[in-house]
Amino acid sequence: MAVGVINSQDKGSICGSGSLDHGSIEEQEPPPPLRSYLFLTIFTCFCPAYPVNIVALVFSIMSRNSYYDGDYDGSWRLGRNALYVAIASIFIGLLIIAIFCIVHFTTMDF
Repeated sequence: MAVGVINSQDKGSICGSGSLDHGSIEEQEPPPPLRSYLFLTIFTCFCPAYPVNIVALVFSIMSRNSYYDGDYDGSWRLGRNALYVAIASIFIGLLIIAIFCIVHFTTMDF
């Protein structure tokens, strides 16, 4: 009967945490900075394009949750979507305000 050879990298530690490469702890890069654009999406909630504002806010909150869960790529993607939807919300809000002002001032009686 042959006895299997145990690889030293597959051995568990005394505390049971499994194999851990101690050299990689120092080489790990810090996580990228959080770009969820939460302030911008809260600001867009004051524009009169309400369904679009809520979507931007949801994307921003989902981006923060993904970042804190360790999904940095998903956080970056959702943050970028929050930015695009927030910018679209600002343009839609400005367009609604402009249309309202044009209609209001052209129908005024002097």
